[in-house]
Amino acid sequence: MGQNNALSGIRVIDLSRVLGGPYCTQMLGDYGADVIKIEPPTGDETRGWGPPFAEDEAASYFHGLNRNKRGMALDLRQEKGRELLMRLLAEADVLVENFKPGTLEKWGLGYDVLHECFPRLVHCRISGFGADGPLGGLPGYDAVIQAMAGLMSVNGEEGGDPLRIGLPVVDLVTGLNAVIGISLALHDRQRSGEGQFVEASLYDAGLSLMHPHFPNVFYGGPEPQRTGNAHPNIVPYSVFRTGTDPLFLAVGNNTQFARLCEELDCLALKDDPRFINNVDRRAHREALKEELEAAMADQDGQALAERLIRRGVPSGPVLETSQVLAHPHTEHRQMIVRMGDYQGTGSPIKLGRTPADYRLPPPRFSQHTSDILEELGVQNAEVKRLRDTGVLPSDRRG
Repeated sequence: MGQNNALSGIRVIDLSRVLGGPYCTQMLGDYGADVIKIEPPTGDETRGWGPPFAEDEAASYFHGLNRNKRGMALDLRQEKGRELLMRLLAEADVLVENFKPGTLEKWGLGYDVLHECFPRLVHCRISGFGADGPLGGLPGYDAVIQAMAGLMSVNGEEGGDPLRIGLPVVDLVTGLNAVIGISLALHDRQRSGEGQFVEASLYDAGLSLMHPHFPNVFYGGPEPQRTGNAHPNIVPYSVFRTGTDPLFLAVGNNTQFARLCEELDCLALKDDPRFINNVDRRAHREALKEELEAAMADQDGQALAERLIRRGVPSGPVLETSQVLAHPHTEHRQMIVRMGDYQGTGSPIKLGRTPADYRLPPPRFSQHTSDILEELGVQNAEVKRLRDTGVLPSDRRG
């Protein structure tokens, strides 16, 4: 592992699968942590979530979440597997897992036990609803939480049905919350000398995303409704048709609105009493949309968006995924990672002195088991016994 990274010297045992946990540990790995991904005998289920598949026969979904990790497989249902996990944890700083609450406790590996054995260990659990409360211990899934946390109720066209956001935003934010929580716990450990339990639940993450809708209700606003691309509080803040590609305007103040009117050569709108300030523009949003789209009807959308943003008017073209990947600024921001045949999305966090370091493509199933066990001092004869009994599976089962 690199010696000049922000998390150099930190070892992470990653027992998580699917999305939130692997996204968290990939980010920790990007900044130098030695992440050991331990998969069950059946493997991380996202290995099969394709097509498309990479050359190693793992799905693109798996490849998007598991670089900068060393991989091994371990059957924790067997006592010998749990004993080997304890040996790994003795050398670790962080444990990340997303078992259903109660699973590790059933195996005698709950937080209290682990903290007594390894008081400096930071134990991060990612779960659906947390361990207690009315929904405690129940499984959570991104789309279900989008529905239950209110996200779907405010997403979709005006008058239309509730709509799932087209990416797993709750899972991703939960992963980011886990990274933040682990970072805070590691920082506290420098002062206290002790690790602690870090909990990141999908339900909490979903609720945390309900801005500005929760504050609007807190302060007497009506029940939030679906508004399509329009913002509930700010106008003009939506998608607008042009002569070519649509563009998105996010005009947040009167100065920006005046510049928009100047660029579109429709100065009368700036002084129109219906559009004097945001309160008035919000009350007449449909009339303003008609006026602006009429002024943009003969404009090239991408060229107009570029002129506007350079004048300080927040705007951008609505691009397809392939256009985003081909955009020169995407390349400039180092948001595409290439390692041999591997391609992935770069880290969005930019550190000036200890930047992200992309070292390892996603591991093949059980790829690094021998190396990891050798570091632990496990003798070849013991490795053979563990393989023979299925504690250390070499091939995915099922």
